[in-house]
Amino acid sequence: MIRIIAGIYKKRKLYSVPGKSTRPTTNYNREMIFSCYQDFSDKRVLDLFAGTGAFGLEALSRGAAWVDFVEFANPAMGTILNNIKLLGCENQCHVYRKKVASFLKLCKDKYDIIFLDPPYDKNLINPTINSILTANLLNPEAVIIVEHSPRESLTKEHAKMVFKNKTGKTCSFSWLRANPDSSLYSNPALQ
Repeated sequence: MIRIIAGIYKKRKLYSVPGKSTRPTTNYNREMIFSCYQDFSDKRVLDLFAGTGAFGLEALSRGAAWVDFVEFANPAMGTILNNIKLLGCENQCHVYRKKVASFLKLCKDKYDIIFLDPPYDKNLINPTINSILTANLLNPEAVIIVEHSPRESLTKEHAKMVFKNKTGKTCSFSWLRANPDSSLYSNPALQ
């Protein structure tokens, strides 16, 4: 069962995507992610490969100003829309039914936080990060939070952007900073 961990929607249960085509991030792993980065107040957030929308909805619960969700699969799209309606946060987000690569080519907005949780072992992490950087979608102190298979690794260029990493048995998490000279190492939002 997926639930919101903290904030104004704390303990609210979310719908799951029916079937087994979507791999939801466990509550435990989401709690770990959100305990490592905590400053969501007034941030613009992009949730790529959004699945249930749990990452973006958690960010809204914790004070984010706006979330754009990007998802292509119909069952997941329906789940995101149902979860948004369930929480009543329609005026703080938008859902795009697009392939992530297509969305990133056309996007003109800038974001403070980007969640990236593609299907595992499909070689999507590095090309997606490249697309984000090429499209110049990051504000100066922006963070990209990536969930990926432990079997997948970041390129050397992307690994230089990593300021925090956690690896478990079934998944890895990497936090990347947009600006190599950023003050994120001393940012109190990061624990």
